[in-house]
Amino acid sequence: MNDMQSPLHKEEDLIYMRRALALAEEAAVQDEVPVGALIVHRGEIIAEAFNTRETSKCATHHAEILVIEAACRRLGGWRLPDCTLYVTLEPCPMCAGAIVNSRIDRVVYAAPDLRAGAFGSVVDLNDLPLNHKPQIAGGVCCEESKNVLSAYFRAKRKKKE
Repeated sequence: MNDMQSPLHKEEDLIYMRRALALAEEAAVQDEVPVGALIVHRGEIIAEAFNTRETSKCATHHAEILVIEAACRRLGGWRLPDCTLYVTLEPCPMCAGAIVNSRIDRVVYAAPDLRAGAFGSVVDLNDLPLNHKPQIAGGVCCEESKNVLSAYFRAKRKKKE
């Protein structure tokens, strides 16, 4: 059984994903789609971010892109070896491409993105003959992430009524 199917996750994955969920909730408070991300390097959180597309008015300001940029600044280079990215929603193709290009070793995500997920839901970049293939683990705190996303979009719909 691979990590995508396993209901058992490492305790550290749960701890870090809970922090990513707190970042997602922070995004929701700022009226951003609630996706949070962080990068861990050798057991230390080196970068945190959440979506800021609405406030920045920039299409590329996904949590994963922002956290990768911050981690590159922190480590002083564009390669991110010995890093794990935790994110509350499966990365889209843009973010998956940035993950591959930054050489992140491992990606742990909470909920699958059935509309734009690029590590197995819609497409899987790891199936392509790219120069780097991160390890992928999905489903960590999946229900919690789905609940945060559902509550956000439910509130948005209510505002429109």
